[in-house]
Amino acid sequence: MPNIKSSERSVKTDAERRARNYSVRSAIKTSTRKVEEAVTAGKADEAKNLLTNAASVIDKAAAKGVIHKNAAARKKSRLAIKANATQQA
Repeated sequence: MPNIKSSERSVKTDAERRARNYSVRSAIKTSTRKVEEAVTAGKADEAKNLLTNAASVIDKAAAKGVIHKNAAARKKSRLAIKANATQQA
């Protein structure tokens, strides 16, 4: 445990940030998983709707600084490729 007052406050705010970031990362994983499940089930329309939702969640995470903007773009791109493959099949 830190002895300096500012360090004590820093530990507390770091814990709050960590909890908030964990929540956002979990939302990303959940929305991504739902898209991938719809793709494997062959539900093209549902995958398309879930893709827009997942893209929104990923963009919000990037805006908050939870993930890097290039990582967000990569995740969205890979999801879109999977969803489009279902549409064409």
